[in-house]
Amino acid sequence: MSVYTVHEPLVRAAVPLPDAERIVFVRDGFSFWAFLLAPLWMLRHGMWLVLIGYLVVSAAVEAPLVAFDGSRTAVAVVGLLISLLVGLEASTLRRFTLRRRGWNNVGIVSGDDVEDAERRFFDAWLREIPPGRGDAAGAASTMTGGGASIAPRAVQSPGVIGLFPEPGARR
Repeated sequence: MSVYTVHEPLVRAAVPLPDAERIVFVRDGFSFWAFLLAPLWMLRHGMWLVLIGYLVVSAAVEAPLVAFDGSRTAVAVVGLLISLLVGLEASTLRRFTLRRRGWNNVGIVSGDDVEDAERRFFDAWLREIPPGRGDAAGAASTMTGGGASIAPRAVQSPGVIGLFPEPGARR
């Protein structure tokens, strides 16, 4: 089962509710495509600052190897290790980019795949709207009145997180 962080864009002034289609789920874990095609993966997600950092670090690490007549194998191994690091930290880099753009982290959800995680998140999200306020005006007044977002802060399975039970949970 994968763990996803849920990110919500800034709410536009004209639209009081967050746009559900724009909510992004970022899977935590190794990204094969970021490992295999790091620059293209960064471009696809619009991660310009991360791409510039990647190019600077790659050039700073590989240029001395080439300048001092390092073997091609050594240069290839260093490039592979940098790509491995990008693959391992891809979700962190993506969350960094979203946070830098002003997106809010509104929750954590787990699921077998992204569709299952979306279903779980939006089920909990809809339960947060008070009864009788399912319309846009009621939800908007809920958001603007208390200043709180209607998205849940964390959607977790009850009882156990990883190998450790929650405090006060049944055993």
